[in-house]
Amino acid sequence: MRYRSLGRSLLQVSEIGYGTWGMGGDDWRGGSDEESLAALRRALELGLNFIDTALVYGEGHSERLVGQALRESSKKVYVASKVPPMNRKWPARPGVGIEQVFPYYHIVESTESSLRNLGLETIDLQQLHVWNPEWAGEGEWYRAIEDLKRAGKVRFAGISVNSNDPDSALGLVQTGLIDSVQVIYNIFDQRPVLNLLPLCQEQRVGVIVRCPLDEGALTGTITENAHFEDGDYRARYFRGDRKAQVAEKVTAILRDLPDAEGTIAEVALRFCLSHPAVCTVIPGMRKPKNAEANCSVSDKGPLDQHTLAVLRRHAWDKNFRA
Repeated sequence: MRYRSLGRSLLQVSEIGYGTWGMGGDDWRGGSDEESLAALRRALELGLNFIDTALVYGEGHSERLVGQALRESSKKVYVASKVPPMNRKWPARPGVGIEQVFPYYHIVESTESSLRNLGLETIDLQQLHVWNPEWAGEGEWYRAIEDLKRAGKVRFAGISVNSNDPDSALGLVQTGLIDSVQVIYNIFDQRPVLNLLPLCQEQRVGVIVRCPLDEGALTGTITENAHFEDGDYRARYFRGDRKAQVAEKVTAILRDLPDAEGTIAEVALRFCLSHPAVCTVIPGMRKPKNAEANCSVSDKGPLDQHTLAVLRRHAWDKNFRA
């Protein structure tokens, strides 16, 4: 496993981090707590040291499982969590003031709830779970974060960028108020490379890549006949003819890279890590075999320039989250 500095925070985080949305058990079905814990334990054994969770994942269930794994491990692990928007709207809605989404008391109470769930005294990175560029310079969110830092409950702060507009974070990154941004970036969704990633690199703001496998689209396992349980987020994400579209797009990538080293999932993770602004990627992993496969990717290093050039041609302007 290789490690990178998380922006100017200088936390040395593993290139492969752990996304725990699926461990919450509400939006991702078909797994079990026992299997999720086994996968997380295996990832920690393999050198993974960065876990991203959120208070909203299973209403604290994901955080409690993470806390259990941490108590069982002697490894040094950095934990990131997120404050949910008080109005429970993802992404942030235009025209809705920050006082309705992230008032001071809500940030403090949410952080204290996360600390109890995790069984920790300090969260290494606390993030706001949505962001609206209209909020720049407004609200008491930053005072709340600073007070939590002074109390020793938070070390660093960041935001999770709206899925529909990575550029919504540009103004905030320029203020120097945050240490990291979490953003969707993958072979299909390459929008952050235009503006956000270069700016974060210039400002020494850490970049955490979520959805590097596009909810499973870039694993090669989504076929026209793939089935997901009722209530599973993927049943909605891959509804209608979207599974067939994904299978066609992945086939096209494989056709253009006949000599690619590794699986399409490995190529997809290495694609993200090939950008120098990226500090860590956080795929979801609910099975030990997936933890082993994903963690092994770090040692393979960046993709070569030819492969990257081919993959850049496979950007796909879709909006499956609508």
